[in-house]
Amino acid sequence: MSASTPHLFDVDNHYYEPRDCFTRHLDPRHRANSIQVRREGDNERIWVGDEPCRWIDELFGFDRNARPGSLARQLREEFSVGPRDYEEDMQPEYRDRDARLALLDQQGIHGTFLFPSLGVCVEPYMAANVEQTYANLHAFNRWLEEDWGFAYRDRLFSAPMISLLDEKRATTQVEDLLQRGARVVCLKAGPANGRSPADPHFDALWARLEEARAVVAIHSGNAGYTGMLSAHWGDDPNPAAHRMSALQWITCFADRPIMDTLSALVLQNLFGRFPGLRILSVENGSLWVPYLMATLDRMVGMAHNGPWPGGRLSERPSEIFAKHVWVSPFPYDDPEMLVSAIGVNRVTFGSDFPHPEGMEEPAHYARRLSSFSSEDQNRILFENGRELSTP
Repeated sequence: MSASTPHLFDVDNHYYEPRDCFTRHLDPRHRANSIQVRREGDNERIWVGDEPCRWIDELFGFDRNARPGSLARQLREEFSVGPRDYEEDMQPEYRDRDARLALLDQQGIHGTFLFPSLGVCVEPYMAANVEQTYANLHAFNRWLEEDWGFAYRDRLFSAPMISLLDEKRATTQVEDLLQRGARVVCLKAGPANGRSPADPHFDALWARLEEARAVVAIHSGNAGYTGMLSAHWGDDPNPAAHRMSALQWITCFADRPIMDTLSALVLQNLFGRFPGLRILSVENGSLWVPYLMATLDRMVGMAHNGPWPGGRLSERPSEIFAKHVWVSPFPYDDPEMLVSAIGVNRVTFGSDFPHPEGMEEPAHYARRLSSFSSEDQNRILFENGRELSTP
């Protein structure tokens, strides 16, 4: 692909945060509850207040990181002998927006949504302390605006993090971010402080997001499910992500949190109340999509005599899902299956660059679409993402 004519819009890019991303703009009153880096001997560990952030543990580096796309090779060579070097020094384009734009030109990428690496791992550690949560997220979002901008050169669209722990604070937080130019926000999957995100309690917030035509991206990360579920199954409720059991990967990560969350948004009639909302599922894969759509349609009948806290639905749940939810599949998922389920206009391209589990060369995803028409390829690779970035 020619660097001079970029035809990709990548809805899943990442930056690597610096050590002070949460502390640079933190109100000094909250210093004791900050998300900070502490040196322990020769190593560094991330702490959330007085608790170590075990979820990310030793995986996150500030000076070196795993090479883009290296996870597959790591897994293949795990038991092999000989030298294995999967790391590289931190590259300028992972921390600097102008260097990133230069790289996007080389990769043939017109624009991208940018998500945290560390930031999506920490909110559950603060769930019991509303003040701590909003102080740290506010500081993080100020750092993000300063270093990356929310719509830099109309190509880099960074997603500030929002939390639903407190309705009034959340609405104020969103209003401030929208006024500062945010076009996409990052919301953790799962319930918030004992409430569904589709609870009418949050309607003022959803109304503002709808009015601004902001994209609400639900990105994979620490949804807090290990703490909620693992002990009931005999697993460690606070594991490092890379040390979760096979059962935890099934019950606590990716498929389960995103299915629960989107089920709540559809069945509790959020889209009936706010038909202009745009929800984007990022880095949660897509294997679950046909199953969930079929299950939503089946269970809505079973629940006919149950409560409908957001009002009864006026359409089939699967139709509601396909109108309001965009999905970015994993690079190895079946794109034909996903298009068959939700239509070509709701499938987006995301590379997860520069993470090790992502793609080393984002443009190579086009190979997965060889059976599609050129019009449909362009729709998935470029147009759907570009339209989401436009209010």
